[in-house]
Amino acid sequence: MPVMDRRRFLSLSALGTAALHPASRLLSQAAPLPVTLTLGEPTGRKIAQDFTGLSYESAQLSDPNFFAGDNRQLIDLMAGLGEHGVLRIGGNTSEYCFWKADPKVSGSATAISANPIQDALGPDKGNKAPPRRVITEQAIHNLREFLDRLPGWSLIYGLNLGGLNLGATPEMAAEEAAFVSRAMGSKLLAFQMANEPDLFYKNGLRPSSYNADQFIAEWRRFFEAVRKRVPDAPFAGPDTAYNNDWLVPFAKAFRNDVKFVSSHYYAEGPPSDPAMDIARLLRPDQKLEREFAGLEQVTKETGLPFRLAETNSCYGGGKKDVSDTFASALWGADYMFRIAQAGGIGVNFHGGGYGWYTPIAGTRAKGFRARPLYYGMRLFRQASAGELLDTTLSTAPDGLRVYAVQKPGGHVTMTALNLSLAHPIELALDQRLTGKSLIRLKAPSADAKTGEMLGGAAIGANGGWHARSHEVAGERLQLPPASGVLVYS
Repeated sequence: MPVMDRRRFLSLSALGTAALHPASRLLSQAAPLPVTLTLGEPTGRKIAQDFTGLSYESAQLSDPNFFAGDNRQLIDLMAGLGEHGVLRIGGNTSEYCFWKADPKVSGSATAISANPIQDALGPDKGNKAPPRRVITEQAIHNLREFLDRLPGWSLIYGLNLGGLNLGATPEMAAEEAAFVSRAMGSKLLAFQMANEPDLFYKNGLRPSSYNADQFIAEWRRFFEAVRKRVPDAPFAGPDTAYNNDWLVPFAKAFRNDVKFVSSHYYAEGPPSDPAMDIARLLRPDQKLEREFAGLEQVTKETGLPFRLAETNSCYGGGKKDVSDTFASALWGADYMFRIAQAGGIGVNFHGGGYGWYTPIAGTRAKGFRARPLYYGMRLFRQASAGELLDTTLSTAPDGLRVYAVQKPGGHVTMTALNLSLAHPIELALDQRLTGKSLIRLKAPSADAKTGEMLGGAAIGANGGWHARSHEVAGERLQLPPASGVLVYS
């Protein structure tokens, strides 16, 4: 059956955004908009230590040497995002990866590719069925060595449920889960089964009549097979693409069997649409509010927390000149705080290879580097790990986002992001912030792909970073368009 774009059918929000004009680089000369910030009491929303995460395609494991203990540069760049974090292995290719499979699978399935991925794999774009790949024991052993060099990081591991008509079985999933569980031990946070099952009927893996009830029945078959082999196997799900109507039934059916509910979110798409631009990415997103509403409903009705286990700026692998620009750093930092405000326990930015939206770009052969999104994630690391405080603004100009976090011991950090491409802002600070240190997140322009800096310094090839430009927060803070600041002590 033909494979369609995995989210092409989604309805888009109202568009009509003007393209980013070079004049936007000069708009910081406009008079700043005055805003007064007042800090309030703790909200009860705590940002978990392992909130930050990355996501890679399962097919990357067909090269057992990628996630390996000697891939020091990638390890160091991941460590730069936090002492604690979550690596998720899944994506579209998880439904086309087979555990130690014979090169010829019985039934209607065709031969599985015996050739591993050569070095790094970018995100699957969902335009066609990817090649079928094999995951071996050696890949899992190497993955464990990789994670051992990231002591505070854990693993979400995707099992193949979607490929039932390609040769996947509950028994194969159970065999794979048993080996992964033994190899990973306490590093295993959860298994996931199926990637975006609400789109199976759109990409040829299931008939058009496929629905949530059928998925729940299939998930139960695989779950029971795995639990028979691994009685204490941890799980999460349903890992849906967008359909909130699937979340509550799944969570109610398995509220005692999963650790958290997982879902996906992409801010824009398809990348072929000219309206998917920087200005749209930085505007308020009603689709995200609907996503949060569905996830918060799950938590309210079942008590299960939620994690956005695959996410980024634009589906279909990202959009050139949008996902790979400094705008993604501002969007990413704001997005992470918004998830925390909504009660989410974490986020995994999808990526790999040279995908437009990947936070870490490159290969083992050619080396890796931090993309602009990485800078936003790094800002979040410096600012978070504590309890969110209420914030009150005297006015709410377009694009201004302010977040305050109370750290253990009572220290307060404040992150202010100006997502506007047009208006500078003058922020009068709460007295609890004056006199503290301040660093800036900035670049030559919102559409810049190089020259981004955090605290006046670039992030090194091995994730090393030390702020070189420190300011002291006075009573008023100037925020140019498309920039951010962190006030801390």
